[in-house]
Amino acid sequence: MIRWFRKKKVGEPAYRQNSWKGSRGLIEIDRRQRRWARVRPTWNPKMRIAAWAAGLTMGVWAVIVGASHLAPIIEHGLEIREIQIQGVHHVAREEVLQRLALKNGTSLHRISLPFLAERLRTIAWIKEATLERLPLHTLRVTVVERQPAAIARVGSEFLLLDEEGVVLTRLGDQDQPSLPLVIGATQKILLQGESGLRRTVQASIELARTMAHTVEGRVEIDVSDPLNLVASAKGMRFQFGHDALLDQWNRFRMVKAVFKPGTLDGRKRELGEVDLRYDNRVIVRERG
Repeated sequence: MIRWFRKKKVGEPAYRQNSWKGSRGLIEIDRRQRRWARVRPTWNPKMRIAAWAAGLTMGVWAVIVGASHLAPIIEHGLEIREIQIQGVHHVAREEVLQRLALKNGTSLHRISLPFLAERLRTIAWIKEATLERLPLHTLRVTVVERQPAAIARVGSEFLLLDEEGVVLTRLGDQDQPSLPLVIGATQKILLQGESGLRRTVQASIELARTMAHTVEGRVEIDVSDPLNLVASAKGMRFQFGHDALLDQWNRFRMVKAVFKPGTLDGRKRELGEVDLRYDNRVIVRERG
């Protein structure tokens, strides 16, 4: 009796599938597969493009937000706190800093090194300037200065020139006899003259420095006539053509030994003028 009234075990609930059986079911499955094959190529690429676009938008937004927060930190981390200046002797440090014109808080990565170097080269004494960034807060400035090579006399004023004829500074009425003297050039030619006239001045300075190793006394060159330069030293006068000045001077040096001072008929012979304007000729005139 007990066994009769015992509950029967209830099986797990089964779910009904709305699918056809047999051949009709196979037809239904095939129809669904063909419909999915039409839908999948249409929607999958669009979904991928949408996902890429959304991801790219989020990435750009994250970069913008991150940059806006990191920018002040980077600016402060690369702020210029020290400026090292090397190679200056005639130029004051304050003049270099003034020409750089860097504001407080300027970062190393925000400055243009070629632009600043060009600004420094506008200082007459500075021939070349190189700038370097050093971690983390240092800017190094290396300068090559021009060297005095000659004195130019313009009216009653003396100007200090380098070997390229660049005016380094005004000396007023103070001369420097240890340097060659250039006369006959106007201030306009020296400061902003034509390239041909400036080349004449440069060649004259080079000639004067070369002559100083051979002749005694201070060399003085008159450049008032570019086609006929006249140099003088200790009473001797040399006339040069407008081209190849050093070649003309070397021609004189080759025959210089022939014209050593001597006596003729009891009269002392001294050189007064040397004309080098003609090719392959050295015309010498004795001092009268």
